[in-house]
Amino acid sequence: MSILSLIPATASISTATTRSFAASGLPQYFSSTSIRMIRKNSPSTVANCLREISSHRNPEFYPTTELNMVVRLAEKQIPPVPHWRFCYTMLRKVFVYGAFLIHRLDPELRNAVCILSLVLHALDTVEDDTSIATEVKVPIMMAFHRHIYDREWHFACGTKNYRVLMDKFHHVSTAFLELGSSYQEVIEDVTKMMGAGMAKFIFKEIRPLTTALAFQVETIDDYNEYCHYVAGIVGLGFAKLFHLSGIEDLPPDTFFHSVSIFAQKADVIQDYLEDINEIPKARMFWPRQIWSKYADKLEDFKYEKNSVKALYCLNEMVTNALIHAEDCLKNISAVQDPAIFQSCAMTQIVAIGTLASCYNNIQVFRGVEKMRYGLATKAVHGTKTISNFYCVFHDFTCILKSKIDDNDPNATKTKDSIEAILKVLQKLRNLKMEGLISKEKPLLIKEVPAVEANIKSIG
Repeated sequence: MSILSLIPATASISTATTRSFAASGLPQYFSSTSIRMIRKNSPSTVANCLREISSHRNPEFYPTTELNMVVRLAEKQIPPVPHWRFCYTMLRKVFVYGAFLIHRLDPELRNAVCILSLVLHALDTVEDDTSIATEVKVPIMMAFHRHIYDREWHFACGTKNYRVLMDKFHHVSTAFLELGSSYQEVIEDVTKMMGAGMAKFIFKEIRPLTTALAFQVETIDDYNEYCHYVAGIVGLGFAKLFHLSGIEDLPPDTFFHSVSIFAQKADVIQDYLEDINEIPKARMFWPRQIWSKYADKLEDFKYEKNSVKALYCLNEMVTNALIHAEDCLKNISAVQDPAIFQSCAMTQIVAIGTLASCYNNIQVFRGVEKMRYGLATKAVHGTKTISNFYCVFHDFTCILKSKIDDNDPNATKTKDSIEAILKVLQKLRNLKMEGLISKEKPLLIKEVPAVEANIKSIG
């Protein structure tokens, strides 16, 4: 809930209010986009907004407020028709950070990105629902790229917001059919590839499964292939939409692909307990090639007696994910549009932040371990320039480095990966931001000890 919905708009802007806000130094936390959007509202709304903001001193409050404020105010620009209203409402519920950044795009591209996001979330909902029989699930995934052309199609599955998305999918199809044909072709193509890849993987893995499992990954190559289907293809799809819009040249194909896989592996790691406890059947995305070194069964890591081996396995999974970071870092400077740059930067920051939080953290096996919402939005707020992005990425990498236990069997490999990342960051900061980086204040440097302490306290 944004602060605009918490305070009745009854006052008018006074000189004292504006002077107090300016003197507080808080305007530095808000982008020009946010300020322009605030100014479009009534004076009383602006006054109450500034008064409420000025009363807070939590350093995570300001960026969180901006995220909520920008999305809520931008939603006023959505066409007042049921299907578009539904699409943007659902986007905010199932893809909150993406919603924040999508609203900064031009309307035509924004609509296409919104629909691609919802279509792929819907497809993923079908794949995730372990109560659907394979003989029912696979044909739906294989034909999903055709279902998006059917205004009447919907399928009951998933839970909570995802259930609503699937029950009312006809709104998504209706919006999809209003997009330009070029955008439709990209969305259809990406959906077809992703659906076929998911189905292929289900068929590939179905033979070794026991009745207690719905999904299991065997080798590291399988793990990489699966992440390609469910994330890498998605990144390439967004790249094509950006290119079609005319605001972005295509960076190297590996860039968006690597960014998406980096984020996907971070998600797989943090969702261990959620996936292993899936009802009616468990889902095992951690590759057997890694976890079998430390346990007979992946679910053994849930139990306290296996905590040491669980952490060894977790740390190897994090180290495996770090191999994608270098490619992400090396090519982000090729992204030209500010909103698209921030989207890519945000994805990488949340991924490295998640890995830093999860590394050597037994809470991954006790509950779903995620970055705090406030810390994540603070990090996102710090990705408005490439130099800030390098600083924030550097800070989270150092947090991870500080948690390495020399007794861990993969400690040397993890340190080597971290040092390689830090070396790339230093080179990029010298190359791209020479003369600028020394003038900019790294947004998280002072908070590193506090963040590190917070992470260690639950690790």
